[in-house]
Amino acid sequence: MTDDTHSTTLRTPIVAVLGHVDHGKTSLLDKIRGSAVSEGEAGAITQHIGATDIPLATISTMAGELVQPEDFDLPGLLFIDTPGHHSFSTLRARGGALADIAVLVVDVNDGFQPQTEEAIDILRRTGTPFVVAANKIDTTAGWNPQEGLPIQETYEEQSERARSMLDENLYALIGELSDAGFSADLYWRVQDFQKNIGVVPVSAMTGEGVPDLLTVLMGLSQRFMKEEMAIDVAGPGVGTVLEVKEERGFGATVDAVMYDGVIRTDDQVVIGGQDEPIVTDIRALLQPQPLAEIRTEKQFEKVDSVAAAAGVKIAAPDLADAMAGAPVRVVRDRDIDDVITEVTAELEEIDVDTAEDGVVIKADTLGSLEAMASALKEAEIPIMRAEVGDIAPRDVAIAETANQDEHKAILGFNVDILANASDELEAADVKLFTDDVIYQLIEEYDTFVEERKRAQQETILDKIVRPSRFRLLPDHTFRQNDPAVVGVEVLAGTLQNNRHVVEFENGEPDRRGQLSGIQKQGEDVEEARAGERVSVAIDGPTVGRQIEEGDILWTEIPEKHAKILEQELSEDITADELEALHGYLDKRRSRDPFWGK
Repeated sequence: MTDDTHSTTLRTPIVAVLGHVDHGKTSLLDKIRGSAVSEGEAGAITQHIGATDIPLATISTMAGELVQPEDFDLPGLLFIDTPGHHSFSTLRARGGALADIAVLVVDVNDGFQPQTEEAIDILRRTGTPFVVAANKIDTTAGWNPQEGLPIQETYEEQSERARSMLDENLYALIGELSDAGFSADLYWRVQDFQKNIGVVPVSAMTGEGVPDLLTVLMGLSQRFMKEEMAIDVAGPGVGTVLEVKEERGFGATVDAVMYDGVIRTDDQVVIGGQDEPIVTDIRALLQPQPLAEIRTEKQFEKVDSVAAAAGVKIAAPDLADAMAGAPVRVVRDRDIDDVITEVTAELEEIDVDTAEDGVVIKADTLGSLEAMASALKEAEIPIMRAEVGDIAPRDVAIAETANQDEHKAILGFNVDILANASDELEAADVKLFTDDVIYQLIEEYDTFVEERKRAQQETILDKIVRPSRFRLLPDHTFRQNDPAVVGVEVLAGTLQNNRHVVEFENGEPDRRGQLSGIQKQGEDVEEARAGERVSVAIDGPTVGRQIEEGDILWTEIPEKHAKILEQELSEDITADELEALHGYLDKRRSRDPFWGK
């Protein structure tokens, strides 16, 4: 085909594999790849950078009677090799997910786990169609493995007991999907895949159910995605950065997945960078050696061009600042400024609302940053700065400028801490949170904020006058004055030493003196609680004149303290303190309705 001939062809659908750690994502990919190699010649599948291309003929051989090649126009399936929602959310395309379809791998015995929930959230947010691979069916007690068979055939070979145990687990999983808002069923019972999620029981170890999984993926792609798969086969290549890597002999390179057009060794490209788009000329396009060698030598071979959909390593100058998740666009015969504008616009689609005050967030890729920002917005946590990359000294300096103490924090998702940033963190009043599950990261931060708030309230409470109401007991005057020493019963609240005490007359508090000592069973104490009887020393009054046995006295509460207690700390004081507070406020407000408001 000549350079100026443009024609449309159907590209391979891109399949992402997601799921919780240890649920078998990598094993499943390895099984599919391994089976593909053993079913065809070694060249039957093509190893790309970050992806494996399995052609239709090989899928048909693996799936047996389930896939008839003549029923399909699509060339096969391109599996993204770096499994996990990390790579899935990295793979962006024009403001959406790059993956056309996803496989959510769930251990049939474990059901939903934290990263399963997170993967579901990402799939929901991006609107990506997906199927569920209910993995590890071979671990069902008493299972009789049937290597590589379709699920219904292997199911027939199982004992009644093994079948019912598997059924129980499968229906529990379908229930969890339902709780997450997805209608799901075993894939052969699904009438409409646009409304229901198909669950495919599989074993990554024995290959059971793998034919079914490939069949469902091919069927869904063929039925619902043909229009999206139509690309201009000779047009300028469009793709997404998967990873930025140092490669010996080449310096910084980018691993990219191309989803449209073609990329060539003499092309100029524009790639999204940390500060601005990078314009550079391709030095080399690299693909792995055939599958047999890649496992051992990790060697690359140079290729002249790569057509979508495919993974490729791009070697070019000035790639150190390229960002995972950023767009890659070939310039070719277009105006360079137009291409820069397109890349800039695509980067601006990554919607992170920042505020003047808030936390600093760092993530490994643009997609992760977007997912983090969305989750923080939902949790009503403001963001002051959001960037892709490891935690650097500059992040610590920025976090330290936050106005509110609780915002002096950095939340890092899937990132490292640079050595010089560790030193800065130790010296700074900045709290660091890192995790590889976004919602756990937010939970850790929320817990920190709550604990900080509680500690601050406890500090305020320590300084605030606590409310109390107490009665002078009859026949318990031990000294009339200088100071008066009397026995009292605390009726409500907490009676604290060194507080002024008042008696209410016609709604007006009349100060009677100040406590200068509290004794309980002969021991000096700083406070007495509701229900306790203690003797108190009161400087100021004389018993029989300003105070009488039987009088009800109150701790005098400053108006500012009353306001804080009522409006901010009412949940932090005891029920009887609240009762004493309300009694005090009622008396004050009978004369001045706005007192303490």
